[in-house]
Amino acid sequence: MDNRQAIGSWLSGPRAAIEEAGADLGHRGEQLGLPQEGPGSIARPGRRIGALAVDWGLCLLIAYGLLSDGYDQATGNWALLVFFVLSILTVGTVGFTPGKRLFGLRVVAVDTGRVAPLRVLARTVLLCLAVPALIWDRDGRGLHDRVARTVEVRI
Repeated sequence: MDNRQAIGSWLSGPRAAIEEAGADLGHRGEQLGLPQEGPGSIARPGRRIGALAVDWGLCLLIAYGLLSDGYDQATGNWALLVFFVLSILTVGTVGFTPGKRLFGLRVVAVDTGRVAPLRVLARTVLLCLAVPALIWDRDGRGLHDRVARTVEVRI
């Protein structure tokens, strides 16, 4: 086997290279004790992005309504503040935002199930920075979820 096969191409990614080498990684969420499919399984990226788009659109509408001078940079900043408050209040109380509910998702703590307020705060701060949400592990959890020890699952 040459090095190119062992490493895998940049198109297929490291997971494909590891699987080609014969290693079994299992399904996403297996390390966390989550099922492969159905309720309680790891949320797929498409649903997560869709929920985020719905939440961001809602926050833009609220910010636009608060400022009512038209859309500008300040509206985007206010929308981020609205998103921050919305996420802390809704994920901290019921475990989902309006967008997550619409897409059938919930944020749960890996160990206890219920997300503690400090974990919600840490997760939301990192999510608002955007970069941690773009760095995922092999289970599909963003860095913001890993730091807060949470996971987004289907309901």
